[in-house]
Amino acid sequence: MIKFDRVGKRYPNGKDALRQISFELPAGQLTFLTGHSGAGKSTLLKLIMMIERPTQGQVFVEGQNLTGVGSRHIPFLRRKIGMVHQNHQLLFDRSVFDNVALPLVIAGFARADIGKRVRAALDKVGLLDKEKLNPIMLSGGEQQRIGIARAVVNKPPLLLADEPTGNLDPALSAEIMDLFHDFARVGVAVLIATHDLSLIARYRHRLLTLREGRLIHDGEEGVSQRDQDLALYTRPREDRRGP
Repeated sequence: MIKFDRVGKRYPNGKDALRQISFELPAGQLTFLTGHSGAGKSTLLKLIMMIERPTQGQVFVEGQNLTGVGSRHIPFLRRKIGMVHQNHQLLFDRSVFDNVALPLVIAGFARADIGKRVRAALDKVGLLDKEKLNPIMLSGGEQQRIGIARAVVNKPPLLLADEPTGNLDPALSAEIMDLFHDFARVGVAVLIATHDLSLIARYRHRLLTLREGRLIHDGEEGVSQRDQDLALYTRPREDRRGP
């Protein structure tokens, strides 16, 4: 589903955000991506979304080499990818239904098909009875569910999430994670970028850890066995203490 082959990203200021990153994420797998602030998590997600392009190496999505994708075809590629943000990025002058429908409207779906897909997505996240409300009337957890429904309404094979539980309490975080598990069970590849070690510790999933732009860990260990090391890796170098 996703393949990084010796990928590097250097910004114009000379900073190497990613260095020699290689991994593969198959369909139906839920994977956590963690690392300190500035480790390269956001850059990695931007490369998948083609917001940025690699300086070296190759990125593949569903077997397609993104190197050869021109600007005109980027919107078509993004239809294969659902993106969930920490701050939801909802339109508060539109209804819940209209927020979820937006990707389908942009893609040119017929109105009848839009209605079926939107209501199916809202039903999946438990908000079917709130389609006519304004998102501002809903709780933070419900707003995040709207964001998830919008991300999956186009039935993408790949779902990316950037700190999706960062503003939620543990109970709501667990509910959101249950939804991500449901999508993985039906074959969606799910990649979740998070700083939340306690969240990672509750689920024994594959874990990719970045440190200063390098992939320093790729495995399915629980954080309960490694939390001290991971806590070290998730702090910038200048904040660490000890030898």
